[in-house]
Amino acid sequence: MAANTTFIDPSVLASLNNLEMRARVVVEGFISGLHKSPHRGFSVEFTDYRHYYQGDDMRHVDWKLYARSDKFYIKQYEDETNVRSYVLLDSSASMGFGSGGMTKIEYAKTLASALAYFITRQRDAVGLITFDEKVNEYIPALCRQPHLIRILRTLAGLQASAKTDIVKPLSDLATNLNRKSMVILISDLLDDEEQTIKTLQRLRAMGNDVIVFHVLDEAELLFNFQEATEFIDSETSDTFITTPPAVRDSYIENLNKYLDYCKKKCQSSGVDYCLLNTSQPLDTALYSYISRRAKGF
Repeated sequence: MAANTTFIDPSVLASLNNLEMRARVVVEGFISGLHKSPHRGFSVEFTDYRHYYQGDDMRHVDWKLYARSDKFYIKQYEDETNVRSYVLLDSSASMGFGSGGMTKIEYAKTLASALAYFITRQRDAVGLITFDEKVNEYIPALCRQPHLIRILRTLAGLQASAKTDIVKPLSDLATNLNRKSMVILISDLLDDEEQTIKTLQRLRAMGNDVIVFHVLDEAELLFNFQEATEFIDSETSDTFITTPPAVRDSYIENLNKYLDYCKKKCQSSGVDYCLLNTSQPLDTALYSYISRRAKGF
């Protein structure tokens, strides 16, 4: 999707203390930009329609929508459109890092809030799981306004702390899901990526739609430090002193191998992977969600 020049920069969003207001601003701005976009592949009304597939009953084609869009859409019924989504948010200590207007945890909370707001707006059910080395909060998937407020309040009070264990909440969810759902992981993935991706693949193999939003700070992506610096692991307190220009090339090479591994392993098994830079607006993430939602159900 073409960039939406009216979309609000994360550094501006950070000044909005009310998370519900922040989510509303993100979603309404995104929807406004989507309506103005020349791309017509997806509709924000996807809870009511889906694309026509060969073999569908032509009696259910919406001919008025065809006249406007020159594409076939099938009117869906309530049991087809009601989807359960679970947002899993990493609140480990490494998510507290930030070099710009937003830390990774604030960016992730904003994204999680916007997704919850958007999903509820589409009359689908959304749940929330927050975790670090253990599951801290589990809110089941429901579709009610008071339920959304509960999710937003939980997110508003969330702080980055403790070590990371991404596999545990994913495994617990896989064990307890009794219906195909959409699973949305928001994390910096600073854990055992091989085990994390295997668990994501397990969820996908069970028939769930799975999206990974890989949240990293611009400084982590560019390693644009200049002076001799002491780096401290926020989860282990290990320290490392170096002159960044001397190790930048090696760092970028290893980072790209790591990102390429995550992307390829996810996509090869049908898991949607979206790398997010915390200095960039959130429209990329929302468009990734809406695309997956439109294609998957």
